[in-house]
Amino acid sequence: MSETRAPRVAVVTASNRASAGVYPDRSGPVIVERLRALGCEPLGPWVVPDGPPVAEAIERALTEHAEAVLTTGGTGVTPQDLTPEATRSLITYEVPGIAEAIRAAGREKGVPTSILSRGLAGVIVRGDRRLLVVNLPGSRGGASDGMDVLAPVLGHALDQLRGADHPRSE
Repeated sequence: MSETRAPRVAVVTASNRASAGVYPDRSGPVIVERLRALGCEPLGPWVVPDGPPVAEAIERALTEHAEAVLTTGGTGVTPQDLTPEATRSLITYEVPGIAEAIRAAGREKGVPTSILSRGLAGVIVRGDRRLLVVNLPGSRGGASDGMDVLAPVLGHALDQLRGADHPRSE
């Protein structure tokens, strides 16, 4: 990453049960650990119920000057899975290749249900600020697999959102 300051990346766990204390958040800490290994400054994980609280947490990330938000959970097809809708209500434009790559990686690892994920990736534009938002699956394995996809491109994506040019090879 070209910037010397560690990028601030918020982690939001969307889970009705974890937010109610039924069980601990298992996927958010996985993402936080991976972000630290990438040299990022993680914010969270913030554990919230699925639906409108996810949108509120994404808005919070904007106020806390995050450059990206990685959500985990709420991307399936159950009636309670509302993270994509909360995300879509805020993003200015989608970056579909990220979500497609995350689904494909799960399928390649032998997880046929990964194609049921409705996770999105996109950018929120507010004035001169840009915030990347990526929805990851809610399982520990799905979150880790999603980070495998993001790890080699996250720094470049954040550089691009800051207005950096593409690196040139001579």
